[in-house]
Amino acid sequence: MSKALTLGNGSLLVNLGPRAEVRDLYFPYAGLENHVGGHLAHSLGVFADGRLSWLNDPEWEIIIDSEDDVLAGKIRATSAALGVSLLFTDLVYNEKNIFLRKVVVKNTRPSGARSIKVFFHHQFELYESHTAHTAYYDPDCRAIIHYRNRRVFLVNATFEGKPFDDYSTGVFGSEGKEGTHKDAEDGLLAKNNIEHGQVDSVLGLEASFQPLEEKLLYYWLAAGEAINEVAILNAYVVEHGPGHLVETTKNFWRAWVGRRAFSFYGLSTDVVRLFNKSLLIIRAHVSTNGAIIASSDSNAWQKGKDTYAYVWPRDAAIAALALSAAGDTSVAKSFFGFCNNIISPGGYFMHKYSPDGSLGSSWHPWLRNGEVQLPIQEDATALVLWSLWRYYEISKDLEFIESIYNSLIKRIGDFLVIYRDEATGLPKPSYDLWEEKWGVSTYTAAAVAGALEAAGHFAHLLGKVKSEKVYYDAAATMKQAIVDHLYNDKGYFAKLIKPGAGEIIYDQTIDASSAYGLFIFNLLPPTDGRLKRAVEITAKALTANQGIGGLARYEHDAYNRVTQSSIGNPWFISTLWDAQYKIAAAKTESDLASVKAILNWCAKYAERSGILSEQLNPLSGEQLSVSPLVWSHAELVRTVIAYLDKLESLGVCKACNPVY
Repeated sequence: MSKALTLGNGSLLVNLGPRAEVRDLYFPYAGLENHVGGHLAHSLGVFADGRLSWLNDPEWEIIIDSEDDVLAGKIRATSAALGVSLLFTDLVYNEKNIFLRKVVVKNTRPSGARSIKVFFHHQFELYESHTAHTAYYDPDCRAIIHYRNRRVFLVNATFEGKPFDDYSTGVFGSEGKEGTHKDAEDGLLAKNNIEHGQVDSVLGLEASFQPLEEKLLYYWLAAGEAINEVAILNAYVVEHGPGHLVETTKNFWRAWVGRRAFSFYGLSTDVVRLFNKSLLIIRAHVSTNGAIIASSDSNAWQKGKDTYAYVWPRDAAIAALALSAAGDTSVAKSFFGFCNNIISPGGYFMHKYSPDGSLGSSWHPWLRNGEVQLPIQEDATALVLWSLWRYYEISKDLEFIESIYNSLIKRIGDFLVIYRDEATGLPKPSYDLWEEKWGVSTYTAAAVAGALEAAGHFAHLLGKVKSEKVYYDAAATMKQAIVDHLYNDKGYFAKLIKPGAGEIIYDQTIDASSAYGLFIFNLLPPTDGRLKRAVEITAKALTANQGIGGLARYEHDAYNRVTQSSIGNPWFISTLWDAQYKIAAAKTESDLASVKAILNWCAKYAERSGILSEQLNPLSGEQLSVSPLVWSHAELVRTVIAYLDKLESLGVCKACNPVY
């Protein structure tokens, strides 16, 4: 089940599911820890005319959307049978760890006064554990508090300004008990004011309605590490008013998006909306310490054993690059500071990291065929350095670059120089971009060459003459080695090579990343005949002749494959790479028509709330696998900006991209 909305402020991240329920609740990092766990939920129910209906009942028609230019959800839930509609505005307060829900409750019956009661049900898994929890009603705060050690959550609500007057705590999933939500079925709660173990809670609010009358309900959840901390947050909401916090948060995000005065020349409204929503979704996945996770979708289990809530240096570097290009260099700087703290003494990054900087789970072994190997994908290390140079080109933050030169830049540059095969001049084997195959891929080699060139630029900038020569020479050698060893007589570049018993074994699979890497890291200009031929072959091989269109990532990709086609599912990432090449190759404005078509395709298959998944069902266009995927959103942002930059370089419009 993909997530319908992602909301956050860097410490508190909330995902809502398709039934308007809270499915993920991360604190104190975006991506760590998940106190709902994805398999639990915070649900909402409505009691009227003697019966209770939770929003997961099919009788509710639910439309999930998000507000334009604001990191806020917009959900409408309607039950014709119950005669009630709910209009939600959901957001995480930008200044403090408070999740807010503004709910306009409407009696849709045209005649007769009636009472409507709204219930909020909470299931927590604090510290991602189901034991030793306590839930209780706090009479001082007039709120319900769940806690375990240093994870504390307070929930509260008002209906037309009046505090909730019904509540209960209980046990679920043990002792034969289903949960306190069962207590709400008759419209009244038992007011059990404390429980411990695996506990849940419900609070209820009731109001009288005239025909077609609307009334306003506010709900909030405060997160902290101590009871007195959430009590202070609760007092803050009460003092300032939840409505005020909702509006100030909206104003903050409007200002954040609005400071980027792009022209969006020639782009559709849907693409512009998706661009802004993509920026907001990326931002929601950034922790205050600079960690950028791949996805907050806890339901997408990577290889059946884990989630995507980790910092892949690959994904995160591309996300930081997108934010830098869009003008938000502060987040990018924070990410590179995070990288400076986690890089290994040897100058490389491991597979992935938890948002707190600790080493993440992995399936890459340290021993291969009896020989010790580094369990890395070298392109991830290279991408950090390559993206850092682009950050500097925009920010000109020389003081920051100087402060991390020895600890990050030189350390990576020296590793990339050393970690090469003497015979070929190519990098030593590592895992490919897709984390699947071990060898020397065209994309990885291109990324390393691009990163070595960036290291040379940094060395030149700071007057490191000897290092500058070493890095530039290594980059030049690797560029030539790629052409010498990876270009084949079929007119494209091999996916990868790996050493065998006295020979080099070639994997000639057509992979979208191979051609893309050659032009994005400036190894070959877009006009180069070899690159043009490789792009043409790639597009022909990876585009389905029927269905929704789009490009697969490589031939015979079986990951989440829906059909028997050898092509595999279309990915937003590989499709947007094709657009980026078309932008680079364009000579006139009319050459960009196909780029706009790809951007419109992305907008067409995005969720209504703006969320982009990893891949799509090639027949129906249904989003598949992890959703949202930050990498997909980052490539969308980069493609739009590249399009605007191209228009400016062609003289079509002035100041298309005001960042530069």
